[in-house]
Amino acid sequence: MSNNSMEQIRSAIGYIEAHLAEKLDLGTVADAVHYSKYHLHRMFRHTVGMTLYDYIQRRRLTEAAKWLVFSDRPILDIALAAGYESQQAFTNVFTAMYKQPPNRYRENEKFYPLQLKFDFERSCGMHQNMELCARDITAATQADIPCWMELVRLVIDGFPHLYEEEYVEVLKDRIDKREAFILKDGRTAIGVLIFSCRTGSIEFMGTHPLYRNAGIPKAFIAKIREELTKKREISITTYRAGDKADTGHRRAVMELGFAEAELLVEFGYPTQRFILQGDAHRC
Repeated sequence: MSNNSMEQIRSAIGYIEAHLAEKLDLGTVADAVHYSKYHLHRMFRHTVGMTLYDYIQRRRLTEAAKWLVFSDRPILDIALAAGYESQQAFTNVFTAMYKQPPNRYRENEKFYPLQLKFDFERSCGMHQNMELCARDITAATQADIPCWMELVRLVIDGFPHLYEEEYVEVLKDRIDKREAFILKDGRTAIGVLIFSCRTGSIEFMGTHPLYRNAGIPKAFIAKIREELTKKREISITTYRAGDKADTGHRRAVMELGFAEAELLVEFGYPTQRFILQGDAHRC
């Protein structure tokens, strides 16, 4: 992607963020950034990993969730501010994405985002077509936590019910146990993985959206196979089929060769376990 195209996407995101409470659609944003609707749609999806419509919806619902927890605003007011014409319409969409109605989410008093503002470094994306392999992946260190978390915020759409403060504490522990791995392009984390050799499970795997075609997940799987476990099956959990909150992560897991396994509920969220068979025991 050219620097000009990246600037156009940044401009589009900046406009969306400044006008979340207003009527927004592809045409409005395209006009604001002086880009054709066709090219903005194509470049936005390629860069962010979801359509502009989905991004707007997820950002609005995230802000609505924040208001539910941190304000006393009536749910109807929150619904209207989030762009919905009625409280019922808002409740239907919120429940489909958060797996609980707004009133229950408010009662739980614990905010987590569906989508944070999409942001990335100006230098990022210059080498997104590079070929990668397992040897490029290293054990993460405590010094990697800031860039690791920058990537986590970019890929938050793939991990429902993620609380950042709790996540950082787990990450520190996994780094100490050498169960956290990172792939970097310069100072930018472009791939991260937390893997438990004890359980054979991938507990977190994220790829920078600008590098989604660089084969990073395959490189991580190869790393696991070569250095941690061969025969033992590898497992990962992701969205269930038909989950409206899924922006493509379930499909990506299946494209890596993982097969469907049992349905689960994790932190109150319905998910599904997937497994990848091994070929020789080690671990």
